[in-house]
Amino acid sequence: MENNNDKNKTSTSAHLDPVVPNAEEKVKADHQQPTNNSADNHKQEAKTEDHENKDTTNGEVTYDDKVIQKIIGIALEDVEGLLTIDGGFFSNTAEKLVNTDNDSAGIETEVGKKQVAVDMNIVAEYGKDIEKIFSQIKQIASKEVADMTHLDVIEVNVNVTDIKTKEEFEKDSETVQDKVTDAAKTTGEFASEQTDKAKAAVSNQADKLKDESKPEVQ
Repeated sequence: MENNNDKNKTSTSAHLDPVVPNAEEKVKADHQQPTNNSADNHKQEAKTEDHENKDTTNGEVTYDDKVIQKIIGIALEDVEGLLTIDGGFFSNTAEKLVNTDNDSAGIETEVGKKQVAVDMNIVAEYGKDIEKIFSQIKQIASKEVADMTHLDVIEVNVNVTDIKTKEEFEKDSETVQDKVTDAAKTTGEFASEQTDKAKAAVSNQADKLKDESKPEVQ
C-alpha cells in the first residue's frame, strides 16, 4: 500500500511549482522565442539579398578608345619577345625613352558597348616564336580588358613591322635618345639666343626713346 506522502511527492515533482502563475506557458514561450528570432533573421537576410540583386538604377558606362588602348599597352609591356608596339617605331621608342606616359601609342581600337576590336604594329625580337608572341598578346589583352571593363575583345590584329636583335634594338634606341637630347639642346639654345636678341632689341629701343626725349641744347 502506497503512502499518501509518497503520492504527494510524486505528483508535486511531475508538475511545475503551482505557486508561479502560468509557468508552463512561459517555459514554452521561452523555448519558441529563439526559433522565431531565427526565422525573422532569415527573412531579413533574404530581403537584403533581394534588394542587392535587384538594381533598378538606370544608366551605362562607356569607355574612350584611349582607355582601352592604355589598358592593353600597359598589360603588354612584359610580353617575352615583344620589343615595342610600333606607333611609327622611332617616335614610339623615343616616347618611352623620355619617360612619357603615352602607353597607348601604336594601338588602334574600335570600342562598342560590349565588344572591342584591336589593331597594332609591333617590332618582334629576332629568333623568337612570333606566333607565340601573337598568342600571348591576344590572351593578355583579352583578359585585362575583360577584368577591368567587362568588354569582350573579339578581334586582335597584329602587324609585324620589323624584327631586331636586342642589341640592334638597344643601339637604335640609344641613337634615338641622342637625337632627342640633341634636338632638345638645340631647341633650348635657339630659344635662349632668341630671348637674348629680343632683350637687346628692347634695350636699344628704350635707349633711343630716352635720347629723343632730351631737350635740344641751343
